[in-house]
Amino acid sequence: MWVAFAMAAVAWGGNEFTPLLVMYRADGLGAVTVDGLLAAYVVGIVPALLLGGPLSDRYGRRPLMLPAAPISAVGSVILALGSEQPVLLGIGRVLCGIALGLVMAVGTTWVTELSAVNGQADDGARRASLALTGGFLLGAAVASLLAQWGPWPTRLPYLSHVVLAVVAAIGILPVGETRMVGDSRVEGAPDSPTTSLLSDLRVPAVAHRRFLRVVLPSAPWVFACVGVAYAVLPGLLAKHAGSAPIAFAGLMTVLTLGCGIGIQVVARKIDTHRSARATMIAMSLIVVGLALGAWAADALELPLGLVAAAILGVGYGLALVAGLSEVARIAGPDQLAGLTAVYYSVAYLGFFVPMILAWLSTSYAYWAMLGVLAVVAVACLGLIAASSRRHLPVASA
Repeated sequence: MWVAFAMAAVAWGGNEFTPLLVMYRADGLGAVTVDGLLAAYVVGIVPALLLGGPLSDRYGRRPLMLPAAPISAVGSVILALGSEQPVLLGIGRVLCGIALGLVMAVGTTWVTELSAVNGQADDGARRASLALTGGFLLGAAVASLLAQWGPWPTRLPYLSHVVLAVVAAIGILPVGETRMVGDSRVEGAPDSPTTSLLSDLRVPAVAHRRFLRVVLPSAPWVFACVGVAYAVLPGLLAKHAGSAPIAFAGLMTVLTLGCGIGIQVVARKIDTHRSARATMIAMSLIVVGLALGAWAADALELPLGLVAAAILGVGYGLALVAGLSEVARIAGPDQLAGLTAVYYSVAYLGFFVPMILAWLSTSYAYWAMLGVLAVVAVACLGLIAASSRRHLPVASA
């Protein structure tokens, strides 16, 4: 439970910045800069994801996981100190991204292994998923409330997270290792790796035709759609949110993530190994959400924005589960960690969408750009549909 708590604390720090985008825009930072800072933590997430898993296989879970909460805390301290300095804000976001990448790559495995030690292996993945999504949701909710109605709005949300991260860092210190480290051995742990780290980083399953034709076309939309839901739309609708624009941005973030969590309860029933049904439904929802988002961006009506965020949240949650399920069937146990890291890395590229839209907004209206995104999503849906029942993994076919 302490490892899961640490995962939630780091996820909290990764998403506390999101509802504060409206505040930074009101304080004078440009839209491109603010949305670029939202995407900056991807610079930290991707290498931590790709390296964290293989390194933890070699050196143990503890050495890779123990620094995560402290790194996240340092990131929040820098964010609190750099409220009007984009460079400091960017550094803080990258550090929070590194911490988040570590807990996603290593913490999930550690929680699963610790659960197995206690005879609860089936609960491990669920606990890790709930820890991450709960941390994302609570971080955004608390940060928006503190920034809207608390003192020191540019500092208190981050400092409250620092306290949480310090508690998490101390709490996991006594937790036992589940992977062999050096010459010591934990019962049930695999033998020492005999291959090089470089060879461990190779993931041949990336070339699988189903990964290229079903998983990749949907992966960037996972976080592109939430970026639209809680970065683009709140910024457009903030002026119509009365006296509580930051709280409204927090509401849209919580609504998006809450709907994403909700659909995951039934997502396994929608997903099937016989076709890309779950991915196609998810992409269809994302298309509808983007179209409604374009309407909301034109009409500037809060109810439309909230409905669009809810639908995009459902699309996000279903697309994430569907993508991870496809990855698990394609990769098999030997390449699962590596292919999952690749999938998440591609998915997180979607967080650059708000920054690109902000950059283009000097020449094009947001409603038009969101409409174009919807059309591109339809094209990706067509590619996925064409390969829905093709190139199925041998074990599943």
